[in-house]
Amino acid sequence: MPKALSLSPLEQATRRYLAFLQSEENKSPLTIKSYRESLDLLVRLSPIRRLQDFDKESIRSYKQNLHEYRSKSGKELTVRSKNHHLTILRAFLRYLVQEEELNIYPPDRVKRFKEEQRKVKVLFAEELERLLTAPDDSPEGKRDSAILWLFFSTGLRLAELRSLNRRDLNFQTREISVRGKRRKLRIVFLSDGAVKKLKEYLDVRIDCLEPLFINYMRNIANELPPGEKFRMSMNNIYRIVKKYALKAGIVSGPSPHTLRHSFATDLLRNGADLRSVQELLGHKDLSTTQIYTHVTNPQLKEVHRKFHGSKK
Repeated sequence: MPKALSLSPLEQATRRYLAFLQSEENKSPLTIKSYRESLDLLVRLSPIRRLQDFDKESIRSYKQNLHEYRSKSGKELTVRSKNHHLTILRAFLRYLVQEEELNIYPPDRVKRFKEEQRKVKVLFAEELERLLTAPDDSPEGKRDSAILWLFFSTGLRLAELRSLNRRDLNFQTREISVRGKRRKLRIVFLSDGAVKKLKEYLDVRIDCLEPLFINYMRNIANELPPGEKFRMSMNNIYRIVKKYALKAGIVSGPSPHTLRHSFATDLLRNGADLRSVQELLGHKDLSTTQIYTHVTNPQLKEVHRKFHGSKK
């Protein structure tokens, strides 16, 4: 029996949706992967097999199973992860209604879980200084230093930094064109420190390979471009940040995203407006950027001290 015929109607519909995202919406491979994993979870955890099975009770059953789901390591899903899966379910239902013209459960009736306002982790100035100065002067150390400085200078996401090629850098204008989420193009800017560290790193590169950050710094002079197999993985870049945080004695365990948070809060503390920070981070919605408004608390405290009850 052909494999397609052994799939349930729901599974067949999810495959059609993924093909639609790729061919019609031009979604990135990472987005397709995320949607596929979420839809596979829907098939596993929900009682739905036919598209007509989508109703209030089946959705409630799926949400309950998301609460009870545990990963292989025994961890439960965070509220944010559960809402991620519900958002993808809503998008899938919207596709069925709009593209396949089915009369099924309305997407907007799938309610997300109430989520507490996110608390972002940022580095104190002295922690950031220790982290940025932790790498040594070896070729690998110069590479790692460039990675750390680039994260803090631009607020790039991990996947965005990993995908950079040497030709993306424009030292003359101190700009990088980055294709972020939803394949949206934006410009990020290099600080003096980032330019210095990137040039020091590229000066010790003995190859002509295209990726900006490569795994092996030695014995690859004769390798021919493009050299995609030498591009650093996201896991390796993630581990580099963790390695130097440990070396710098930073107990909060910062990740690449912590440097993105630190970039945003540094801008706001120095007077940048929220809309500009939204553009620099590549956020689709301003509400996403608003998680950083906690950094204005010191200013608000000073306003309160100065103008309220100061003579009492």
